[in-house]
Formats: sequence, C-alpha cells, structure tokens
Amino acid sequence: MADSNFIDYVKFCSRSGAGGAGSVHFRREKHVPKGGPDGGDGGRGGHIILRGNAQLWTLLHLKYKKHVIAEPGKGGEGGRRTGADGKDVILEVPLGTVAKDAETGEKRFEITEDGQEVILTSGGRGGLGNDHFKTSTNQAPHYAQPGEPGIEEWIILELKLLADVGLVGFPNAGKSTLLSSISAARPEIGDYPFTTLVPNLGVVGYRDDKSFVMADIPGIIEGAAEGRGLGIRFLRHIERNSILLFLIPSDAPDIGEQYRILLNELEKYNPELLDKKRILAISKADMLDEQLMKEMEQEIPKDIPYLFISSVSQFNLEKLKDLIWQAIHQ
Repeated sequence: MADSNFIDYVKFCSRSGAGGAGSVHFRREKHVPKGGPDGGDGGRGGHIILRGNAQLWTLLHLKYKKHVIAEPGKGGEGGRRTGADGKDVILEVPLGTVAKDAETGEKRFEITEDGQEVILTSGGRGGLGNDHFKTSTNQAPHYAQPGEPGIEEWIILELKLLADVGLVGFPNAGKSTLLSSISAARPEIGDYPFTTLVPNLGVVGYRDDKSFVMADIPGIIEGAAEGRGLGIRFLRHIERNSILLFLIPSDAPDIGEQYRILLNELEKYNPELLDKKRILAISKADMLDEQLMKEMEQEIPKDIPYLFISSVSQFNLEKLKDLIWQAIHQ
C-alpha cells in the first residue's frame, strides 16, 4: 500500500434518480368508441448502491468522485406501458466500509461480505397513470401522479480494515519490522518516528497451510485521543480485529507504564476495544539475556499473556504465531 494510494475516508454527494410521471392517456382505436383511460405508470428512479468487493483494499477510486448521480425513471405511456426504470449506480467498495450520514454522523450500514449489495440512496417511485384512477363515477380521469423526486444527501464512507490481529504500539516499537518478518508485506521501515504513515496488511502463514491477517497501524503516542500524532486517525482500523497485539520494545523505560498508556488511549477512543483479547510482545529481545528477561518480567502486567520476541533474529516468532492462533480460535 503506497502512501498516496491508501484512502480510507471519502465524502460525496449522492443523488438518486427521480421517478417518472404517470401517463394521462385514453385508448384511441378504430371501432372502439370511448376506449377509456390506459395511461401507464412511470418508472422508478435509479438507486445508488454499494457493493462489497474483496479485491479492493482502499477507497482511492472514489476519492475524486464528489457527485454520484443516478438516472431518473422514464414517464409512463399509453396502452398501460410502464416507463423504464432509471439506471442504478453501483459503487464497489472494500470489505469493512461503513456508510454514514455526513450531517448527523449516524451510521447507516457496513459492507462486510464480498458481493453484498445495500441501497445507499433510494430512487423515487414512479407515478401512477390515469388507468389507476378510473371508477364507476369517474370513468375518464384526466390526471395521473407525478413521480417522486430523487433524494440528494451527503455521504461519508469510512474504511475499517478487516484483520484477525491488530498491531498496537508506540512509534518505532518494531511493528512494521515484525509484519515484514512473518508475512509477505513490505512496509516502509526506518529509524525515525512515524515511519508508518498508513495502515499495512499482511497475510501470515501458519502450519498446515493455515493463515491469518495482521494489520499494522501508525504508532500511537500519549494524547492521541486528543489529536496528537497520527494514531487516532487510524484507530478505526483495529475496531474490527479479533485480537490486539501490543508491541513494546525491550529498551522502553517501563514496559508496564507504556502498556497502560496505550490501553488508556484505546479506552478514550472506544471503550469497547478493551473487550478484545490482548497479547503483549516485547520486541528487540535479541539484545537481552535470560537474566535480563527475568528482571523485566517484574514490570509486565500479570493479566495479559506475553512473549519476548525478536523480528531480526526470528526469536520466538513461531511461538508468537502459536499464541495468536490459539487466541483467535479459543
């Protein structure tokens, strides 16, 4: 995922088609005096529809689409002929896309399955022709219904990546290095904070051809919930993860304190994130010996399973996969 190509938020105007008007028409045929009303109904206006596509990972293709407009329905015709429906507009989106009302912020629905289709903005109904209004006392109605107008509204689409495991940690904790070590993902890695500017996904191979998906989001810093750093913008991507893998480097001043800070930022953003299963990995353990590890264990919270790992030397990475797999399938 290149920085410029990963788009997880778009806002656009969605306008459905108006319904076609019903027809005012009377049957006119030779040898058929007073044929009576036979005006047909108008066609339905086009819908704006979202369709899930498992091959998409970003909303980039919608970034510059500021107005999405569906066709109106055609008017009815004589002979009880119904007008054609307006053509629907189908927008393909990645799985995990959430549609919201831009004015109220209200969530409409979420696309979670490949091929799933949901109407975002409904087209107007077509009007009834005068054939529907004939009665014994009004045998020649000279009126029909107009079609319903289309709906115009501003919509926000937000992408929440669907992954089994979400990596949570401070900048430079080694999240990108871990992802590149155990998957085929190739995120940018550097020795400076906020190397990761967009989320990265990697498929991690496991035993017997099994696999799971891991997501690396930009680092969180203290105060992220108040707008500091980059992490708060991307925290929505771990709302759909089954497990949160906390990554704290072994050279951190206080592992327990760093873990509490990360947990606090998640709670401020969305308290429901604390209900997810959590695993703690202490990275850069290739710098430690057994004695140091035992001493550092005193700093580690007792309520979370943990493991010392090294992405560079591959130390304990297989054990980490085992731990993650067990947590996913518990």
